[in-house]
Amino acid sequence: MRIVDIRETVVPIKSQIRNAFIDFSQMTVSVLGLVTDVLRDGKPVVGFGFNSNGRYAPSGLLRDRFIPRLKAADSRALLNDAGDNLDPARVWDVLMRNEKPGGHGERSVAVGVVDMAVWDAVAKIAGVPLYRFLADRYRGGAVNAKVFVYAAGGYYYPDKDLTALQKEMSGYLDLGYSVVKMKIGGAPLAEDLRRIEAVLKILKTPDQLAVDANGRFDLEVAIAYARALAPYKLRWYEEPGDPLDYDLQAKLAPHYLGPMATGENLFSLQDARNLIRYAGLRSDRDVLQFDCALSYGLVEYLRILDMLKEHDWSPARCIPHGGHQMSLNIAAGLGLGGNESYPGIFQPFGGFADGIPVEDSYVRLPDIPGIGFEAKNELFRVMKGLIEG
Repeated sequence: MRIVDIRETVVPIKSQIRNAFIDFSQMTVSVLGLVTDVLRDGKPVVGFGFNSNGRYAPSGLLRDRFIPRLKAADSRALLNDAGDNLDPARVWDVLMRNEKPGGHGERSVAVGVVDMAVWDAVAKIAGVPLYRFLADRYRGGAVNAKVFVYAAGGYYYPDKDLTALQKEMSGYLDLGYSVVKMKIGGAPLAEDLRRIEAVLKILKTPDQLAVDANGRFDLEVAIAYARALAPYKLRWYEEPGDPLDYDLQAKLAPHYLGPMATGENLFSLQDARNLIRYAGLRSDRDVLQFDCALSYGLVEYLRILDMLKEHDWSPARCIPHGGHQMSLNIAAGLGLGGNESYPGIFQPFGGFADGIPVEDSYVRLPDIPGIGFEAKNELFRVMKGLIEG
């Protein structure tokens, strides 16, 4: 078998929302289709991928380096030993040829786009959902029949008052979510506390709410927020400081005994290992949010999970950022602790398969080959247009 074509396009997901650091008025996503010569029902198997939200489309890197590199490769170097399917690790090695160590930024996003498309194609060629493929290969066939998901929102909108914030969060509860997350750090501490208390009024318990500072704080402000947040006993306090400032995270930990979360802006095994080594995180309560679609894909994520095991961290402490179907498959197939969800934003990329309800913050996956994009109509319309256009 071989890859016969690779196509990429840029799709806007712009929005007026903002977090503590950026607005999303110009945000874009790369969508990639990887066409193989394998036929199913008379049609070529196509694997699809895209980058997770929060990073702009890495279109230039894909078109200038990674797609040409993959097209130029000997097709046999991309296959498994049987020669009947792609080998994601071998594809990854080809993509990373002539790439120096370090530089884990936009490059990791571009590779993650291709990697997602490869895994989608691999599972489709095998004729099974990706979560089943992963469970059979890495977990003795054990699949999590349903996956914990939480609704991420609570962004800062123009003229958004407390009533509007409560209405947004109530909408997530009505959709079946019992855990929600909101942004902090984009307003003064006193205002953020009023926002938190407004949301808590509509929840049954405080551990239904997590808060996310998006790396906004220096150590002094992070500690001030920690002291103010501690009495609420929230689900977690997320990314208080710069994601690479491990010393800040370590110094903050004694001031906040409740769970903290971070990792969504770390894009490599090396950065993830340094986080575990130096950031003072606690394996009994803290949450790791590495997003495979931003960090060289699932091939690299598997290496991160191996590293975590060496440091006595359970995969159940991993709840990936991004709210996409790729991470949902990984959570179900590899036993992660859950997945983020964006039920109302970043469409059509946010959210999961159509017609499958969220029940008490758990969701099931469709029983179709691949990642399951075909079960999300608005998203698959974009993907199909890339191949048929």
